[in-house]
Amino acid sequence: MAIFRQHGSAPQYLGTFVRRRRWAWWASGLLTLVVVIVAYVLWDKPGAAQSGAPKSQNAANRTVPVAAAPVKTGDIAIFLNGLGSVTPLNIVTVKSRVDGQLMKVLFREGDLVKAGDLLAQIDPRPFEVQLDQAQGQLARDQALLRNAQVDLERYRTLLEQDSIPKQQLDTQEALVRQYEAAIKIDQAQVQTVRLQLTYSRVTAPISGRLGLRQVDVGNIVHATDANGLVVIAQVQPITVLFTIPEDNIQSVVQKLRADQKLIVDAYDRDQRNKLASGALLTIDNQIDPTTGTVRLKALFANDDLALFPNQFVNARMQLDVKRNVIVIPTVAIQRGSQGPFAYVVKPDRTVEMRPLKLGAAQGDEAEVTDGVAPGELVVTDGADKLRNGAKVELHAAQASPKRRGKS
Repeated sequence: MAIFRQHGSAPQYLGTFVRRRRWAWWASGLLTLVVVIVAYVLWDKPGAAQSGAPKSQNAANRTVPVAAAPVKTGDIAIFLNGLGSVTPLNIVTVKSRVDGQLMKVLFREGDLVKAGDLLAQIDPRPFEVQLDQAQGQLARDQALLRNAQVDLERYRTLLEQDSIPKQQLDTQEALVRQYEAAIKIDQAQVQTVRLQLTYSRVTAPISGRLGLRQVDVGNIVHATDANGLVVIAQVQPITVLFTIPEDNIQSVVQKLRADQKLIVDAYDRDQRNKLASGALLTIDNQIDPTTGTVRLKALFANDDLALFPNQFVNARMQLDVKRNVIVIPTVAIQRGSQGPFAYVVKPDRTVEMRPLKLGAAQGDEAEVTDGVAPGELVVTDGADKLRNGAKVELHAAQASPKRRGKS
């Protein structure tokens, strides 16, 4: 009884004992779990290091198959490219120079014509009537002039005989001069009507390609008509207008002042097919302030009619040629944060990353001013899998020492 009084009732004592035992079990389990985790980590770390070492060694020793090309020396051309359009050297709207009915159309739309070819016929009959009238007036005035000249000679003789007054002779001389002036007017009138009769035959003023007919036969045409009869565009030769940046003006002007012929090639919209080849004709006298470009005009013979008026083309002008420079394929040039570089294959079949200084580019080749030397191999395919110092495996043809040594 004394014991129970000292420690409390028996049920209360037993509950406290059970709770303490549970906390002991939980603490023991947690400690055991921590020991197991620490043991696993300490046991797995050396194993992971041992298993990772062969993997890293295998990655370092792994060879990467690549394609390579030799660095060469050669010539490379400098080109200026610009967007352009084909423009006829001359374009003329053929109009009637007289009023009248259109009687004949003697051309087919789209034909090539030469200067002087007959294109259409205006009704000539009104002008023929006017010509007869003008010629009749001329003949009448010529007869009057001859009669006045005969009377003038008679009056001069009578004046010498003192048979007529001097005033009568002066009057006759004035009459002769009057008829002479009338004859000049009549002759001019005849020439005018003949000219109008000539204008009734509409001829081609220039050589070129005909457009679509604007007037049908039977219509009355006038010299003041806006559309005219047809449009002729000169296509042989023909010009191309294209633009280049204003930064390149001085180099082009220097070539023109030195009378150097600059070759200009015209390519299609996709820059795949070469349409024609010509030469630079002239340069515009001002820069377009909105685009910062200047217009150039090139002349093309266009013998095969490959260029069509208002056609869009890509103009490519050869400005200069650099001789005996170091060139590499453009596919070998890689771009990074530090600028362009290339992977160079060393004799031990490892690659070295070389920074490059580039010059002009032409097609699939580019000039290198610093970074590689002739005879070295640069990687052209498989560079995306390379790192500096990586081992590579070349194709059989590229692994030959003779091929690798050529420049």
